[in-house]
Amino acid sequence: MNDSSLLSAQLTVRYPGKAPILRGVTLEIAPGGITGLVGQSGSGKSTLALAILGLLGRQRATVEGSILFQGTDLVTMKERDLRGMRGRSISLVLQSPISSLNPALRICTQLKEAWRAHANGTPAECNAAIRAALTSVSLPADEDFLRKQASQLSVGQAQRVLIAMAVMHCPALLIADEATSALDIITQSEILQLFARLNRETGMSILYISHDLPSVAEICQRIAILHEGEIVESGPTTQIFANPQHPYTRRLMSSLPHVPARPNQSSAAQAAAK
Repeated sequence: MNDSSLLSAQLTVRYPGKAPILRGVTLEIAPGGITGLVGQSGSGKSTLALAILGLLGRQRATVEGSILFQGTDLVTMKERDLRGMRGRSISLVLQSPISSLNPALRICTQLKEAWRAHANGTPAECNAAIRAALTSVSLPADEDFLRKQASQLSVGQAQRVLIAMAVMHCPALLIADEATSALDIITQSEILQLFARLNRETGMSILYISHDLPSVAEICQRIAILHEGEIVESGPTTQIFANPQHPYTRRLMSSLPHVPARPNQSSAAQAAAK
């Protein structure tokens, strides 16, 4: 494992009486980088995200190995300490924004709860943090918007609210688990640009989990390919797209639609479009 990594994981995950869902998976995330984790449904992508967050205990899963985050092994960390870390040092954005928000509470209430989970301060400090978080994701911070409920938001607005909650405490790592899969193509592009901007402006690392190769090519510097519970290939995005080595990766690349590349796309994204 690389000592300079923000996160270095080497783990196996198994459920009682079943074959391991993750087998000897090795994943490294660099400080300030965007890493893509690619795989089809059922390959174990979300299981890996939940393992990093220490959220597999309720599912009676056993995690073997280590997940070193900023030098601390999350596998051996106590639940009390993990609760203090979730949302502060490592945040999660899920794929279904409307269902992830509480339909009974106003947006301002949910943002306040997210802030108070890891901060103590005056109401003025809380309001300032909320305004800053909303501004960072290009949402209005006025009273009209804050009084809305989830049902009054578009899907894109709801996803931006979730991202605002996730970045409110300036985490070192943001895990985006299929965070654009429920969005239309225009909103998806906007959210991808938002992730790239937050990464560029704050230095926050992102683990971008998706089965959508063009979106991965758009923002990720490195890619890990997960297939049937194993990382079968990993490396720089341009290398994986230009010269895939594993048969499964080659099948993924061959399934890409052939569409014209946009002039401002990265070289990897242009390769994905060819």
